[in-house]
This record gives sequence, C-alpha cells and structure tokens, in this order.
Amino acid sequence: MKIPRPRGPASAALIQALSMHPGQGDIGLLRDAVRVGIDGTVDILRDEDLQLTLFCLYELHYLGIETVSDAWEWDPELLAIRATIEDPFEAALRARVPIPELPAQTSDAVAAALFALTADDSGPSLSRYVAKSATVLHLHEFLIHRSIYQLKEADPHSWAIPRLRGRAKAALVEIEADEYGGGRPERMHSTIFAGTMRGLGLDSVYGAYLDHVPGLTLASTNMMSLFGLHRRLRGAIAGHLAAFEMTSSIPNRLYGNGFRRHGYDDDVTWYFDEHVEADAVHEQIAGHDLAGGLVESEPELLPDVFFGAAACLTVDGWVAEGILTAWTAGESSLRVPIPDAG
Repeated sequence: MKIPRPRGPASAALIQALSMHPGQGDIGLLRDAVRVGIDGTVDILRDEDLQLTLFCLYELHYLGIETVSDAWEWDPELLAIRATIEDPFEAALRARVPIPELPAQTSDAVAAALFALTADDSGPSLSRYVAKSATVLHLHEFLIHRSIYQLKEADPHSWAIPRLRGRAKAALVEIEADEYGGGRPERMHSTIFAGTMRGLGLDSVYGAYLDHVPGLTLASTNMMSLFGLHRRLRGAIAGHLAAFEMTSSIPNRLYGNGFRRHGYDDDVTWYFDEHVEADAVHEQIAGHDLAGGLVESEPELLPDVFFGAAACLTVDGWVAEGILTAWTAGESSLRVPIPDAG
C-alpha cells in the first residue's frame, strides 16, 4: 500500500515516524498527537485522523506500507500507541452497538439467534438502491468503499484460525478456503473483486483509494482487524464473520442486478454472482459450526460472539446510511470525490 495523505496531527506524526527505522528517532510526537486526538475527538468511530492512523498501524500486519520498514510491525512503542487508540475504539463500539438477548449455549440455539438477528436487521438497504437506482458514478463509489476490505477479503478473519480448535476451527478453514479460491489464485475473491474494479475502469491496486474514503469506512475494516488480531476477541471475530456471511447472499444478488442494469457483463458481475451461491452455504457453516461450535467449546465467549455479530450489522449499517444519504442528496459519498463516470 502506498503511503496515504495525512488527515490530521496523529496520522501526520505516524507517517513521519514510519519514514525512519525503529530506534532512529523519537516517536514522542506521535504519542502526544494520538493522546490529544483521543482527548479531543467527538466520535472516534468517525474520526478521520484517528481511524486513518489505526488503519495504517494495522496495515503493518498485512501487506505493509510502501518504503516502510517491516521492523515496525512489532515495535513495542508503536504497539503501545496502537493500544492507546484501540481501547477507546473498542469502548465506543461496546457502548453503541445494541446486543440482543443471548440464547442458550448450544450450537442450534446460537445459529437460530444469529439468523434471527440478521433477519431483523433494519439498516438501510444499499443493495436495493444499487439494484434499482444507482448511477454508474454510484457504482464506482460503491466499489471504492468496498475495496478497502474486499481487496484483502478474508484476511482479518483468518487471524482467528490458530486461535480456535475443533469444530469451530474446521468451519473457519472451510469458509476461508473458499474465500481464497480453493487454492486457485485466479478464483480468490479479492482477485475477482479486483477484476470487477478494472471492468469499471477503476484502479484495482490495493489501497489506491484510501485517501478517498471517509473515516467510518475505515472504521468498518479497523473493527475486523481489532477483533481478528486480539485472541481475547476471538468470539467477536467469529460472530462478525457469521453475520457477514448471513447478510451476503441476497444483497450480492441485488448488487449484481444493479451492475447488469447498466449493461455490465459476467466478467464484472462474477464477484457478486459467486457470493450468491457461496455465502448461502457459508452462512450455515458460520452459524452452526463456527459460531455455534465455538460457544459449545468455550461457553464464556457467547456474549462476544453476539457483540461481534451486532457490531458487523451496526457499523456496516452506518456506512450504508452515510452513502445513501449522500447519494439521495445528489452528493458524493466519498471524502475525496472521483470524476463523474457519465
């Protein structure tokens, strides 16, 4: 990923620190900027500066950042600064995400409750708008928002594999194997999504549109990294994936229809069509075997499973609401708009 443009004092201080090698300079400026940012933020979930800073800190654990030393990944001072942002970020999620009544600690009860939770989701339907009303420019913006996660699809959830055991572990591996193309790189979902972007004339390089998306879009992906990178939150990442898969099949059918409405062919809609079938199977595995199996194995994780599922629905619902509000007002949903596609 290329180094993004800073959005405030914290991200500017981070970018400056990452231009050096660990131990070559004082990162006290970054530490101070983060503390000031946290003390002064009105809403950390939508804070442009802090969410970009956290995104870049997490990126050190993924594909890395261009020209930045890999030695930063486990630098103790940088990890401490990341935790300084993570703590209020997690606290804000726990304070604002509504948790449903918890079911019995059995696989069937957990799956039934998760299906009920996702079926009752009353968030705005971005997929229906894309299917019926979205312009070509809207389709471009939609893909740009999604590219922040989709171009590394499944990676945040894969952190949980070595942290699970038995039935839950096997279920997660089965789902992730499909996400990664079953061993065929051309069928990896991230690769297929990149093809969709190119089909619309967009740049499919990972992170190419990082400067364009708002902080809340970054927060949605940062939430996955938070859950996936912390063993204590393995229940949350399992619940997140379960909700993600359970709310995927029908929306992706609608997304595909929206692209077909504008004349795009199967090369462009392949990504969405693939998820219609795959996620109809994945949702059963994720509900019964991943989330349900995890709770049967470790009953104390039940609250976090439903926190992760509810957080997925809530935060992604906020993102969709922001996009639709902008579009229906005749405005761009991006922080930095792109040229009109006509």
